[in-house]
Amino acid sequence: MKIKVCGMRNSLNVRQLLQEIKPDWMGLIFYPKSSRYVSSELSEELKNTEVSKVGVFVNESIETILSRIEEFNLSVIQLHGIESPAYVRELKSKTDKKIWKVISVGEEIDWDDLKDYVDLVEYFLFDTATPAYGGSGKKFNWTVLESYPFKKGFILSGGLDEDSALEVLGLAKKLPQLIGVDLNSKYEDAPGVKNIGKLRSFKKKLIGSF
Repeated sequence: MKIKVCGMRNSLNVRQLLQEIKPDWMGLIFYPKSSRYVSSELSEELKNTEVSKVGVFVNESIETILSRIEEFNLSVIQLHGIESPAYVRELKSKTDKKIWKVISVGEEIDWDDLKDYVDLVEYFLFDTATPAYGGSGKKFNWTVLESYPFKKGFILSGGLDEDSALEVLGLAKKLPQLIGVDLNSKYEDAPGVKNIGKLRSFKKKLIGSF
């Protein structure tokens, strides 16, 4: 089970995260309305960090995404808006970086809506639907995922806290396509500042000692 810690931007906190937690991915948010927005002023500081960096974008221009890839040395592009398959296809034609598509989950999911993305993205990321883009700190009803029809791997997000590890492992037994989790607001002392102790506790419960 892989771990992504998202919404990082504090230099000291980033160093603590990489030294003590060693996540598989670190998420950088490039949505200007987010309280965890990462500005270009931090590019030199974050560019050379030794972790796979996921750039989170919301209905952004392809030109801006390509610029941020170079500026921050991004490994993955996470699309959190209403980006169409045609948009994803165009982006894919202009970069060799991996692409994830976020699916905002309400009461149900129409799997037919995802079919055209399957061959374009590395993973889907399921998150709780909110009126605005961004984290809600709330879980959606995971039972809607039990009818997931694709072989494509997916990442689980939305309100995961320290007590969610056993639930995640239980879901993974039912759905082996679940390959990782995305952690953010439930582990924060302030926007963009993660509580390392809480992250350590979750990781131990999820994968054992490390």
